[in-house]
Parts: sequence; structure tokens; C-alpha cells
Amino acid sequence: QVQLVESGGGLAQPGGSLRLSCAASGFTASNYVMNWARQARGKQREVVATITDTGSINYADSVKGRFTMSRDNAKNTVYLQMNSLKPEDTAVYYCNVFRFGQYSWGQGTQVTVSS
Repeated sequence: QVQLVESGGGLAQPGGSLRLSCAASGFTASNYVMNWARQARGKQREVVATITDTGSINYADSVKGRFTMSRDNAKNTVYLQMNSLKPEDTAVYYCNVFRFGQYSWGQGTQVTVSS
């Protein structure tokens, strides 16, 4: 059974940092494309970072240069290091995996950036 569990969210000040984790089980994360996505209140969900099975990583323009996605194959976990946080980064952050024609999502973790 596929399971994705996000953690690491919380409250950060503008300019601060947080590191999100997404622990995967039921499949081997390094064999699939995985994404970090976020949804702010009243807005559509958007993908902010993607890692492929070959390790290529792409970022949305809104986070490029500030966020870094990585993967630890031994831990079957993907991470999102978020630096230089802005109030507009406030959202629920999710990880997902695309397998066999469908997406599986975690439950999300709240990130709030406020002074």
C-alpha cells in the first residue's frame, strides 16, 4: 500500500527556513517522479518542485533559487529545503508520486510564514 507522510511544517519568519520531509512506503521512491506541491487558501494547488527517477530536478519560477528538493534513497524519503521564505509561501505542502497512471498524495503539512 502506497503511503506518503509529510512532516516539518510550521511557523517561520520571513527570510527564515524550514525543511520538509516526505517519507514514502509501499514503493521505491527513486523509481518514480515525485513532486512537492502546495495549496494556499483560496488558490489552486501548484507544483513547486519535481524530481525524476534519474534525479533531475525542476522548480517553479516562484521558488527557484530559494527551495531545494532532494532525495535520500536509503531512507526512501524526499525533502524540500525552503530558504528565504516569504509570506506568499504560506500554504499546505504536499508530496505526491505518479505511478501506474494516477497520483498518490500525502496528507500535507502546513507552512506559515509570518512575523
